[in-house]
Amino acid sequence: MGMSASQARFLSLTARKNNVEFEGQQINQQRTTLSNESASYYSELCNMKVPTPPSIDDYTKVSYIFNDGAMTNTLISLLPKSGTNNQYVVNYVEEWQDDYAIVPAASSLVERGVTDAGAADGTYSIGSCKLRPAGTAPSNISDDEYYESLSPAQRSALLENEQYLLKMAQQKTGDNGRFFIRYVKNTTTGNFEPYLYAESELTQPQKYNNKNLASIPCYSLGSTTQTREILHKDATVEKDSSGRYVAITIKLGKDENDNDIERTYALTTTTTTDEEAYNDAMNQYNYAQHEYDHKIQEINSKLEIVQQQDKQLELKLKQLDTEENAISTEMDAVKKVISKNVESSFKTFNA
Repeated sequence: MGMSASQARFLSLTARKNNVEFEGQQINQQRTTLSNESASYYSELCNMKVPTPPSIDDYTKVSYIFNDGAMTNTLISLLPKSGTNNQYVVNYVEEWQDDYAIVPAASSLVERGVTDAGAADGTYSIGSCKLRPAGTAPSNISDDEYYESLSPAQRSALLENEQYLLKMAQQKTGDNGRFFIRYVKNTTTGNFEPYLYAESELTQPQKYNNKNLASIPCYSLGSTTQTREILHKDATVEKDSSGRYVAITIKLGKDENDNDIERTYALTTTTTTDEEAYNDAMNQYNYAQHEYDHKIQEINSKLEIVQQQDKQLELKLKQLDTEENAISTEMDAVKKVISKNVESSFKTFNA
């Protein structure tokens, strides 16, 4: 190989080597970018909060109950009084069954009376039974089978009782208007039971169809649970060896001699679980767990792609390293040829 050819070859190899080195720098930069991306994904994985399943204990409440006759009392709070020993301020809820209360009953199909001109005449009936305003005697006694069957004294007592029922119905519904009443015989007990209808419901024309019939809400006497809060009562409690409350003594007031009136009650423990709240929390946990697993899978998929890309770049970098080594070896050989050519030329000029 002549001097010119050797130098041209050396320049060509130098250009190739620079190009290979530049490609290697680009690949290293790409791998650095992938490394940063991978680190970001790992950081996201580390910072993800693992969902925690709800504990049934968090939705379970221990209550202390004591009975006072027909009343069941549940302690709301038991606060120790400062500067005292075993003295507390208690709040509790009284609960009892009221068997003489106004309760909703099934709606009734009511027919309203109309004049010959088709206007409402203010009368209402269910089948053959005419309704009448509660606490008011019927204008025609035969219109009310139950009222007709009573003696004059019983009728007077009935109307007086209806005034009481009227107030109960008004309090129950928040409607201070009139209520109409009818009595239905209970086939099981043989007693007549009152049913009440609010005038404000009966007088709504849009409720009636073209046959002057309408479904009207109804109220009757029934049983319902009543509650009342009792607050800020002084009390002392007794505990067993495990620290569980077993008895409570409550100061109910003062007698005529200004002595404390106290009563002691045995305490029973009940455990109740809010199943609905627990199930809601479990549903939220299951949803969060699903989202967490989906996110983990998504990040792992992205990491796998990054790792594959990095392996491809690593393989390409090794190929470039091999190529650079081959170029360097060839350049060394060309350098030797150039060196010999230079040495030969100097010998020729020195001859």
